[in-house]
Amino acid sequence: MPLISQETLHKKTSQELTLLLYEAALNNLELANDALEQRQFEKVNHHLQKTNDILHRLGVGLNYDAGILSDQLEQLYNYLADEVVIANFLKDKQRINHVHAILHSLFIAWIEAVKEKKEPSDRMNIKQTNAYEKNAFYE
Repeated sequence: MPLISQETLHKKTSQELTLLLYEAALNNLELANDALEQRQFEKVNHHLQKTNDILHRLGVGLNYDAGILSDQLEQLYNYLADEVVIANFLKDKQRINHVHAILHSLFIAWIEAVKEKKEPSDRMNIKQTNAYEKNAFYE
């Protein structure tokens, strides 16, 4: 996965950042599987720990004002994190694949959600309105 500059990263929406996290988690799970096939257990451990860190970040980034979906995603992320820990302990390829399948489904869903986002001109209007409101004086 290519590295992203800080400037490019700061221009991403929260939905796009979520996609990047999903992509990184999927990539680490695939690398863990490859390392497991080669019996490189230290690499398996490293990639599964990175996956767990990403799942933690996904959970921390949830917007709980969004309703029940946030609560359900939190439970799912916790379940996946637990599965990753068990997969790491047992070096269980089936559990790694199970977590990968669920994350891949979420990744596809987020891709569709990002496609449905507002037009760039709408985003610019919102930014301009926010800039105006910051400088407006209210009595």
